[in-house]
Amino acid sequence: MTLLKDRLYRGPRRSDAEPLAQATENKAAQSPTLSLFVLVATVGVLAYTLFLFNPDNRGDWLPYTLVIVAEVVLVSQALVSMWTILAGGQDPREFTFHHTQERLFDGDLTDRQGTADSPELWPMFIGEEQASVDVFITVYGEDIEKVRTTTVAALAIRGEHETWILDDGRSDAVRDLAAELGAKYIRRLSGNGAKAGNVNHALSLTKGQYFAIFDADFVPKPDFLYETMPFFIDEHVAFVQTPQAYGNMHNLVSRGAGFMQSVFYRFIQPGRNRFNAAFCVGTNVVFRRAAIEDIGGMNTDSKSEDMWTSLELHERGWRSIYIPVTLAIGDAPETVEDYTKQQMRWASGGFEILMQRNPLSPRTRLTLDQRLQYTVTATHYFAGITPFLLLMVPPLEIFFDLRPVDLAVTPLTWFLFYAGFYGLQMLLAFHTMGSFRIETLVLATVSFPIYIAALVNVFSGKEQKWHVTGSRGKRSSPFNFMIPQVMIFAFLFLTSLVAISKDIEHQNLTLATAWNVTNTVLIAVFIAAAFRESHRAKVSERHAFVAAPMSSDSFEIPSRPATLTSPTSAPPTPRPATSSPATSMPAVSTPATRRARRAAGLHPAGDRPARISQLVPSHDRHTS
Repeated sequence: MTLLKDRLYRGPRRSDAEPLAQATENKAAQSPTLSLFVLVATVGVLAYTLFLFNPDNRGDWLPYTLVIVAEVVLVSQALVSMWTILAGGQDPREFTFHHTQERLFDGDLTDRQGTADSPELWPMFIGEEQASVDVFITVYGEDIEKVRTTTVAALAIRGEHETWILDDGRSDAVRDLAAELGAKYIRRLSGNGAKAGNVNHALSLTKGQYFAIFDADFVPKPDFLYETMPFFIDEHVAFVQTPQAYGNMHNLVSRGAGFMQSVFYRFIQPGRNRFNAAFCVGTNVVFRRAAIEDIGGMNTDSKSEDMWTSLELHERGWRSIYIPVTLAIGDAPETVEDYTKQQMRWASGGFEILMQRNPLSPRTRLTLDQRLQYTVTATHYFAGITPFLLLMVPPLEIFFDLRPVDLAVTPLTWFLFYAGFYGLQMLLAFHTMGSFRIETLVLATVSFPIYIAALVNVFSGKEQKWHVTGSRGKRSSPFNFMIPQVMIFAFLFLTSLVAISKDIEHQNLTLATAWNVTNTVLIAVFIAAAFRESHRAKVSERHAFVAAPMSSDSFEIPSRPATLTSPTSAPPTPRPATSSPATSMPAVSTPATRRARRAAGLHPAGDRPARISQLVPSHDRHTS
């Protein structure tokens, strides 16, 4: 079937006498190699599990318990993930999707309107009904140029729609930008409900049957609506979610954070289509307004409003669609601070679902498959805590001679079973993603303090402040957010020295030493990245300080001194408080800059004549 993507459809439209064809399953061909890797990896997981639970292999109780608790969590997550991947062979784009997509735009109507050369004005039809769409860009302090880029891209999306900037940062610069670009602008008086409250407020002021949401740092592609709207031919579809893809993966944090999510978006979410359990991730998504109204609006009781809203929609019987096609590019967290706050928010949302709306509870109105998928999501961040348990195992052997397995088990035997569990998963990552990223392993190792803090916060009911990834503002040192990691590194480093000393004395390299040194190196890589980040931040601040324009309170810049002192001249036009780039001077004061200012007839605040105010007309001076 030819999809009329680049030219308008001018054939006859369907009528009641010619109903749409019945939907048929159109399964995507699944790679046999992928299935083989998943099955082999599953065998490796099961073999490692049997090895651990074999009573003959049990060592000392304390390290053995730590290993069992950690590995049970990891094995459970791995098995369900592999099962979900195997279920991901069904393509949600069935015949009705392609049929609707082919007829999404009406060429005859567009010709009559004279908008054939303006794709962003083409009316869209879902079946025989013209669709009205609002595109929401949620803003909360992001850099103005990021907001500009996203807004320009949103305005250019093919298909008639209204673009709205929802500014919870209450910025006049953003308001002026909206007016400049032709987008509509909404500002709330309060920030109640954070992002979900912002969207709900916008819904009370707009009327579109459908609405798309983009974070301010996610730039949509022109085909976003073309690829998502046809799904709504099914009246039970509540939302269509697309992946989060990143274009700024240039340091350890951003690469690690980005690749950590790659398997989820490429294989886990598509598999959840099979169980009607794909959930919203907050951006790059389009909703049916009627579905959100059916549950009383976006959920505002959690900072992870996307997951909670999805859960409530599924409980009401609505259908969700995930399409593994990149239709927007955004920014991954680039700093330790951004990564920490992002993971804290996501982990808190998962733990909240587990503790406040247990998916396995009989009161939760979900199917059995949905219960399992939401339980895996809610417990996912427990897997992020397990590295802490495993980090403590080698020191127990080094300092107290406590081993997780019996002495009769050789290191080679342990390694073979261990490799069957982790090694095969790495091979699976190589096959699916093209590589295994060390950045992912580093972040997975060092993130446990974030998830422990999130669990404690949810358990104690502590409120978490909303934070936007990549928002503007003064940056804190990355080490303010990684004190536990630094302390663990110091402990493991000293432990490694003790272990190496013992091995040299006994002339034997032990598994505990190799394991502990490996853990130390992984955390050291993260700390080194934090040092580089801190250095870059200091350099950027220094450059920004040197390049910053001088405040008008520091000195006045008479652009025409002769005119200012001439009694016959007309008063000069009042100029803005900020000097133009051509006349701005560095804020830093050095002998060289002071000499330059004097040569130009300018005098900084600490070096100016007592009567410099006489050079400036009274109407152009700041008054108290």
